[in-house]
Amino acid sequence: MPADTPAPPPVPLVLSIQVGMPRLVSAEEAPDPHGRSWRTGFFKTPVTGPVWLGRTNLAGDGQADLKNHGGPDKAVLCYSAEHYPCWRAELEMPDLPHGAFAENFTVSVLDEEKVCLGDIYEVGEALVQVTQPRQPCWEISARWRRPDLTERVLKTGRTGWYLRVLREGMVEAGVPMLLRERPNPEWTVTRATATMRASSNIEGARALLGVAALSDAWRATLARRVQRAKK
Repeated sequence: MPADTPAPPPVPLVLSIQVGMPRLVSAEEAPDPHGRSWRTGFFKTPVTGPVWLGRTNLAGDGQADLKNHGGPDKAVLCYSAEHYPCWRAELEMPDLPHGAFAENFTVSVLDEEKVCLGDIYEVGEALVQVTQPRQPCWEISARWRRPDLTERVLKTGRTGWYLRVLREGMVEAGVPMLLRERPNPEWTVTRATATMRASSNIEGARALLGVAALSDAWRATLARRVQRAKK
């Protein structure tokens, strides 16, 4: 390679895979916002070796609140490994592990500015598609006993994003996350989050509704917003 030839960009990797089934978390361990025990699938642990990725879940993974989590449009939660150095420093938690934000895939290189709605990635044997940003909920704060953490996740834009499974298959930590299609390069995860948060931006809502890969949940919310604006 000539000396003046730029190096190819690094290939995104699934650095780690985490799964966890719902369990009861005691108020003593990590209370909910009302100081009570709560049932959650937030607590994820690393998987070693190949794991099956089905239409709605990784093998061994589950959600307690199926109204707001899980399902075909949220089969996998991705989170950028690039955010962890910042969180470890800001939270003064140098050992904060991958999976700390309940993500299934902790990925290198990619983040909310680089990933777009509708992106299709090949991951091991599977084919997945980006459906929506993650909307941080109170469980992040409860898990780490940091009342402001959920809001900080949202304000920093370090939210993560969800995937649907277009082709089932085995996946494994260390495999590349190869971009195969990008139909909506203008709709980064960051822009989609900003549009959803700006409830008065009706034109933005209409434009976001035009993204074919958008999750059903976000589509319903935006459609109601547009409908109300007509009255």
